[in-house]
Amino acid sequence: MPDGLEELGELQRAVLELIWDRGELTVAEARELLAADGRELAYTTVLSVSQKLEKRGWLAHRRDGRTHVYHASRSRHDAGRGTVRGLVERLFGGSSTVVMQHLVDDERLTAEELAELRARIDARLVELDDDDA
Repeated sequence: MPDGLEELGELQRAVLELIWDRGELTVAEARELLAADGRELAYTTVLSVSQKLEKRGWLAHRRDGRTHVYHASRSRHDAGRGTVRGLVERLFGGSSTVVMQHLVDDERLTAEELAELRARIDARLVELDDDDA
């Protein structure tokens, strides 16, 4: 299972974000996009990052002739969910209730954000009721 997003280096996250945004990329394409963002990197650096991400379970590739075309093995949503799970385990002893209490008590949350949290909780309760039926 891949590590959480917080375990990745800045360049690894940048490459992964590019691939999530584009669907799939070659190393040369990723290098060009990184250069357009002000990061002049050697081809071998971007290749190494891509290979490490693949080894860690974040990316996979298909062959197009002699070229490897990389795509994400996990969606951005699933990666975020795994990262949050890891943070809850490490920082809150696995208690989602404590995390939610902190979120709800945060004075920076707007009424709209609280309503969105309530709607998500209500929808999840309906899902659980449907599963029990």
